[in-house]
Amino acid sequence: MKYLFIIFTCLTLGASAQTPLSFNKGVIESVDKWVAVRTKTDSAYLYGFVYMDISAGPTIHAGGSFKINKDGTFTGAKLPITQNILQRLQENSPVRFAWIPADKVKELQEPEEPFWLKGYKTDTTSTDYLFRLGFTYNAGNETDRALYYLNRVKKANPDYHGLAFEFIYAYNATKQYSKAEAAINDELKKTPKDGNLYKELVFAQVKSGKMQQAEDSYKQAITFCSADLKTEMAYNITYTYFEQKNKEKFNAWANDMQSWLPANSPPLQGLAKMRQIIGQ
Repeated sequence: MKYLFIIFTCLTLGASAQTPLSFNKGVIESVDKWVAVRTKTDSAYLYGFVYMDISAGPTIHAGGSFKINKDGTFTGAKLPITQNILQRLQENSPVRFAWIPADKVKELQEPEEPFWLKGYKTDTTSTDYLFRLGFTYNAGNETDRALYYLNRVKKANPDYHGLAFEFIYAYNATKQYSKAEAAINDELKKTPKDGNLYKELVFAQVKSGKMQQAEDSYKQAITFCSADLKTEMAYNITYTYFEQKNKEKFNAWANDMQSWLPANSPPLQGLAKMRQIIGQ
């Protein structure tokens, strides 16, 4: 069966008329839910079911459209069963869905759980599935939930590919910087030229107030890391000196960044604003 992939441009639309639906749910918390999506027309909506695809991550399977009648009932138009319209969702997307109440799902003549969902839940205890959940919750900034699944993966297979980095990311996100540093140093023994590890290391060090160590880590990494990683590390250090009101250090780092950043780049614009403030 041919799968059709479309972009729901309406996902980014602003609020329209008031409805009994509350458009305040994010992507991650909407997994395994029937959701409504705003359109450009008041009282007309798209709807679908959000599920977890182990390969693609959170995805919405379009169900059709509906309108809300004056008496509050839902009248829907289902997509033909031959059409599978899927859209990959970004875990940290700003889009907000509305969960469709169970009684309204029935009005749309949809089952509580789509028949095809079982195909994606054949083995919900596998390390692959658990890791995908951990990765997804990390990306969606739901770190506590991510750690729950990552710890389950670790128990089953502590050497699972990518697991160590997800723990590092989660540690930094939850301000467990000493744990992050320890884990990073272990990984650097295996892959000493991993720019992403150095990015997380510099982040942990600046947040821990270890500025000289952060500078040293940056200097080690810039010989092999990408331009984007170099920019992120340098900006974190520069911004921290700005926060500390260390004008001498800030100017030194800002001048260095200005010498190699492209003109009109967002980081350069950020530096210009900080210069105005710190120079006062």
